[in-house]
Amino acid sequence: MRTKSLKKNKINVVTLGCSKNVYDSEVLMGQLKASGKEVVHEEEGNVVVINTCGFINNAKEESVNTILEFMQKKEAGEVDKVFVTGCLSERYKPDLQKEIPNVDQYFGTTELPQLLKALGADYKHELIGERLTTTPKNYAYLKIAEGCDRPCSFCAIPLMRGKHKSTPIEDLVIEAEKLAASGVKELILIAQDLTYYGLDLYKKRNLAELLEALVKVEGIEWIRLHYAFPTGFPMDVLEVMNREEKVCNYIDIPLQHISDHILKSMRRGTTKEKTTKLLQEFRKAVIGMTIRTTLIVGYPGETEEDFQELKQWVQDMRFERLGCFTYSHEENTHAFNLEDDVPEEVKQDRANEIMEIQSQISWELNQEKIGQEFKVVIDRKEGNYFVGRTEFDSPDVDNEVLIDASTTYLKTGEFTKVKITDAADFDLYAEVVA
Repeated sequence: MRTKSLKKNKINVVTLGCSKNVYDSEVLMGQLKASGKEVVHEEEGNVVVINTCGFINNAKEESVNTILEFMQKKEAGEVDKVFVTGCLSERYKPDLQKEIPNVDQYFGTTELPQLLKALGADYKHELIGERLTTTPKNYAYLKIAEGCDRPCSFCAIPLMRGKHKSTPIEDLVIEAEKLAASGVKELILIAQDLTYYGLDLYKKRNLAELLEALVKVEGIEWIRLHYAFPTGFPMDVLEVMNREEKVCNYIDIPLQHISDHILKSMRRGTTKEKTTKLLQEFRKAVIGMTIRTTLIVGYPGETEEDFQELKQWVQDMRFERLGCFTYSHEENTHAFNLEDDVPEEVKQDRANEIMEIQSQISWELNQEKIGQEFKVVIDRKEGNYFVGRTEFDSPDVDNEVLIDASTTYLKTGEFTKVKITDAADFDLYAEVVA
């Protein structure tokens, strides 16, 4: 006679790092659910899968700390098993196995079938687009390619994600249709490099054709472009952006620096002149376009003169959205052979200076919006406000529109028209237009 019932496993997936990891976790959860497993995202569960990030030092620290935290829970009997996957695991598996050996198993970024097997599930090829989304119901990430073929000196992504591999257009359309059927209204296209999309499959840059196919998906109202590399950007994308209302007048194009000798050392394949010309062409082709970029300060050999040039350029270009990061010296990258010669406090001061300039630019651009009307999507309710976004803003990283919840009732996930009544550095205040 059986004395105890078999305990049913509840699998808790914990996601660290970027939107590409969010996507991977959602695919994993979709596969687990299809195999009849009980799966949750960052809630209580007796089996834990940690999807790690290994991009820069801070992210690696967070990943290691999260693994150690769950190992303590395992030792205390609060969880039964801990599995580790993702970029940190791909990049440092032998080191991790040595340093934290009591993790049940480590998996790399391409080992989803093996991870599923360890969790008692089968990998189902036919599940194109079947994901358990973890984002608010109105938007979802759509990963259009994996890996990267660019040789950027500072970047460890090719070490962790491999070569660029595009997903076929027809598969992405199926995925978009399934997301739309579940209530998703905004697709955020992500990849290590959108610019390269299609070169491997179709022998040409095919992002414009992909957009043409995605705008036909019923229920999708906004399509947003993230992470486009500047070199070789397919300009026909701008024609589609102009013509198709669903494609947001927004692009995230990480530029990293502007000093020619730093760009050369970074192996970016471009110059200050070419970059500036490209941005001018963007603004000419799509009037009112929002350009988001990211910059790195403190790269090896960055002089005060290089930094002043970057600062002046940020002031001149007046980017609508900008983020600035300090350089992280990553082993096995090309730049690791260079001396990390900019002191940490100088890196931090330079990043702060850039962000101060950007705050002022953002404040000035936001002041111009007062009195204007915009279509916004409502992401959530927070305190006394409904929090929304315009087509010029991506979730989590960009400006938000705050609408007084005591005077207006709005549904999350719905679009509404508002008039901007006030503006701060990174927030807009608005009232609903009747």
